Amino acid sequence: MKYLGAHVSASGGVENAPINAREIGANAFALFTKNQRQWVSTPLTTKSIEAFKQNCQKFGFRHDMILPHDSYLINLGHPEADSLQKSREAFLDEMQRCEQLGLQLLNFHPGSHLGKISIAECLSIIAESINIVLDKTNGVTAVIENTAGQGSNVGYIFEQLAEIIDQVEDKTRVGVCIDTCHTFTSGYDLRTKEEFNRTFSKLDEIVGWKYLKGIHLNDSKKEFGSRVDRHDNIGKGLLGMELYPLLMGDSRFDNMPIILETPDETLWAEEIKLLRAMEEKQ
Repeated sequence: MKYLGAHVSASGGVENAPINAREIGANAFALFTKNQRQWVSTPLTTKSIEAFKQNCQKFGFRHDMILPHDSYLINLGHPEADSLQKSREAFLDEMQRCEQLGLQLLNFHPGSHLGKISIAECLSIIAESINIVLDKTNGVTAVIENTAGQGSNVGYIFEQLAEIIDQVEDKTRVGVCIDTCHTFTSGYDLRTKEEFNRTFSKLDEIVGWKYLKGIHLNDSKKEFGSRVDRHDNIGKGLLGMELYPLLMGDSRFDNMPIILETPDETLWAEEIKLLRAMEEKQ
């Protein structure tokens, strides 16, 4: 069974996220557990935490099918000590919020070297950041999202994801999320059955399928290999339409959150219906 959703709003409190997900016909969702544009946010209240858990239960959302995303401000591979420490503290706060909400996954962009250190050094700093935060938390898996490779962002080739994982001490609490837009624009094709199979075979060979914890399902406004991160709605971009039925018909993607981050949220309910129809045809 496929668990489909979108990155829904938690405006007014995290407890509203499952309500918003229910309204688009989702059985999975993503959210920010705090304001993603601020380093420090108000702690979650007991009332908000309990309401979130109750709403998840009421609407049938499994906690392992919820894929929260951390703040975009965080850079766990930052080359400067003060900024790195700030990022690590913010990431710890995000993990602790997941613990409070009973969530098992936290998705994050790995980091950027900012042109000041090597890619290898940056990957090691990211792994060290993960180790520090995992050591201070329990029950939440750090889910590294592959990037498009824009600017100095790392994590755009599978070997870089594998290198981070290799340096993480607790392999049971680290994984990856594959974003189809990022995958395409970083140079892995997904437009035909052959390319789809080739790309995910590479992922299995280089990273390992057991580490795949979720999918961000997005079309791309930008060309193959452009290393530019610009999402588009399903079927509106350059990925074509062959990818989606392939993924929906592949049992390897069962029992993990498949999350839309497509820009026009008024289309989410329609996109989920379309994907469900593809799943049912298989």
